[in-house]
Amino acid sequence: MPVLSGAEPFAHDGSEDIGVLLCHGFTSTPQSMRAWGEHLAAEGCTVRCPRLPGHGTRWQELNKTTWHDWYDTLAAELDELHGRCRSVFVCGQSMGGTLALRLAQQHPDIAGIVLVNPSVTTQRKAAHLLPVLSRIVPATAGITGDIAKSDGFELAYDRLPLRAMASLQQLWRVVRGDLSRVRQPLLLFRSTTDHVVEAINSAIVLDGVRSSDLREVVLPDSFHVATLDHDAPTVFSGSVEFLQRIHRERAEEVV
Repeated sequence: MPVLSGAEPFAHDGSEDIGVLLCHGFTSTPQSMRAWGEHLAAEGCTVRCPRLPGHGTRWQELNKTTWHDWYDTLAAELDELHGRCRSVFVCGQSMGGTLALRLAQQHPDIAGIVLVNPSVTTQRKAAHLLPVLSRIVPATAGITGDIAKSDGFELAYDRLPLRAMASLQQLWRVVRGDLSRVRQPLLLFRSTTDHVVEAINSAIVLDGVRSSDLREVVLPDSFHVATLDHDAPTVFSGSVEFLQRIHRERAEEVV
C-alpha cells in the first residue's frame, strides 16, 4: 500500500545520551511530529518516529488494525533505543500520548514521558454505541486539522474509521486502569481550547499517575494539534529542558 507523501517515518541518530520515541495520533501521521523531532535532533537527541500500522495510506487500512498493532510497533522502536541510549524518553500527542502511557506502564526503565493533549476517554454521548456501530458503519467524518494557526496543516485521514476507533476505546480502558503504574517523571502540555480531546482527559491522567516529578503546562494559543500550532515552540523547548534535566539527574544518581 503506497504511503502518502509526507507521512513517512523518520529517524535521527544523535548522541548516546538521550533517545526519544515520538508517537503520533489517531488517523494522523509522523508529519504532525516532524518539526518536534527535528528540534530534538538539533539538540543532539537520537530520535525515532515510526508510522503506526494503518496510518498514512488509506483509512480503510486503519480499520484492519488494533491498538496492539500500534503498541507493538512502538515497543520495537523502544527496544532499539534502549540498546543505543542511556536515557530513553517517550513523547506522544493525543492517542500517541495514550500509547506513551501504556509503554510507561509496561516499561519502568523509560526515563520519562512527555504528553501533548493525551486521550484516555471521551464525553461524547455516542461513544457507548461505538462497539455496535463499528460493526455496521465503517467510518464517519474525520476529526483532523484542529489547529488555531491559519496556515497549520495536519496530514491525516478525513474519515474516522470506527473499528479502529473502537479498539482505541479499549486501549483507553486499559490505560486508565493502570495509571497508578506510571511513576516516571511526566510533563503534560494541555491546550486551553481543544475540539477533539476534552480537558477531563488531562485531569484523569494527572490525578491517576504516581509520578513524583509531575508538571502540567497550559498552551493558551493552540488547539488540539499543538505540535503544529502557535505554541509549538513552547512544547519543543520545554520538552528539551525536561529531557536534559532528567538525564542529568539520572547521571548524577549513578555517580
